[in-house]
Amino acid sequence: MGPSSVIDQITNRCFSVSQHCLFPLFMQSMLVGVSITQYAFVSPHSENMLFGMGNPLLDISAVVDKDFLDKFGLKPNDQILAEDRHKALFEEIVKRNKVEYHAGGSTQNSVKIAQWMLQKPHKVATFFGCIGKDRFGEILKKKAEEAHVDAHYYEQNEEPTGTCAACITGDNRSLVANLAAANCYKKEKHLDLDSNWELVKKAKVYYIAGFFLTVSPESILKVARHASDKNKIFCMNLSAPFISQFFKEPLMEVMPYVDILFGNETEAATFAKELGFETDDIAEIAKKTQNLPKENTKRQRVVVFTQGKDDTVATVGDRVTMFPVLDIDQNDIVDTNGAGDAFVGGFLSALVQEHALEECIRAGHYAANVIIRRVGCTFPEKPDYH
Repeated sequence: MGPSSVIDQITNRCFSVSQHCLFPLFMQSMLVGVSITQYAFVSPHSENMLFGMGNPLLDISAVVDKDFLDKFGLKPNDQILAEDRHKALFEEIVKRNKVEYHAGGSTQNSVKIAQWMLQKPHKVATFFGCIGKDRFGEILKKKAEEAHVDAHYYEQNEEPTGTCAACITGDNRSLVANLAAANCYKKEKHLDLDSNWELVKKAKVYYIAGFFLTVSPESILKVARHASDKNKIFCMNLSAPFISQFFKEPLMEVMPYVDILFGNETEAATFAKELGFETDDIAEIAKKTQNLPKENTKRQRVVVFTQGKDDTVATVGDRVTMFPVLDIDQNDIVDTNGAGDAFVGGFLSALVQEHALEECIRAGHYAANVIIRRVGCTFPEKPDYH
C-alpha cells in the first residue's frame, strides 16, 4: 500500500468460446498447477482485461521540516485522517516544497502494479473511482495515464479530489489523508452508464478492495454478479480488520460471488473471529473461508493470506499450501506500507495471463519484494521478473 492505502485501513469513509469454456478450465488449471495455455489457443492479454474499482487518492510526498509538522500538530511517524485544521496543509505542502505526485489508493495501487508487471500492452487495467473537478483531479488523471492505467473517474463538484500527504522528515513519514471525493462514487451516475458498463463487460478478471464496501456496496454487487453470471473471476480483499468488524453485512453479501479472496494474517484473524470460526490457525481459517457458500459452483474459491516475512498461505484444491516469500536483508527494507497492494498487483498480472496459482503467488511475492525497498507504492521503470 502507498501512503493513501495505509490511511484506508484506519477509516471507514473511506474468441467467442472464451467466457464459456476458458475460465472453468483456467480455474481447474490453477488448482492443479497447469497453465491454461496447455488446453487451448488463447489470445494474449489485451486492453481492459483487468477491472478495478475503489477509492482513488492523489499521493503527495514532500520533505518537510519540524516546524511544518508542529504547525499542523503532526507526529513524525504517524497516519491520520485530515481534520479541519489540516485542510490548508495540502496546498501549503505544494507551495513550500518540491513534491512528488502518484496515483494512489489501495485498488488503484494494485492495478497500477499489475500494469507495471505486464508492461505491454498499455491499458490492460481499467479503474473506476470518484474524484473532484479540480487541479488535484487533473494531476491524478495525468499520473494514472503515466502509469498506463485506463482510469475512468466519476468527476463531481461537491467534494475535492481525495489526497494523502506524506510529510517526510529523515526516515519518518507522517501521513495525512483527506478522502473527500473518494467517498462520493455513485453507481447510477457512473457504473450504470452504457459506455462504462461496456468496459466492465470487456474484463475477464475483477478486483475490488474491501475498503470500497464503505462507499458503494451496490456497485461491488453489480460487478460481482456479472462476473459470476458470466463465469469470470472476481477477486476481493479483506483490506483491514475494521471491514470485517463494522462492514460485515455488506462483506458477507458479496462473499458468495468471491472467487479469490486476499488478506493478511491480522485481517484473517479478525474475519475468523467475526464469523465464529473458533480457531486462530491461519491454515484452518483459509479452509473454512474457502468453504463458505458460493454462488458459482463451477470453480472452488481460492483463499490467499499473506503473513509479512512468513509463508503465504493459500488453498490449492482441497489442500492448504504454504508458499515461502523471497528473502530480503532487513536493512534493505525501506517501507512495508505498499507490500499488500503490491502482492495483489503481481498476482493479478499473472492471473490475467492465465498462469497457474503457484505462478500468481510467485509474481505477487516478487512485486512486494520490489516495493518494500522503496518509499511509497513506487517502482523502477521495468520489472526484472522471469
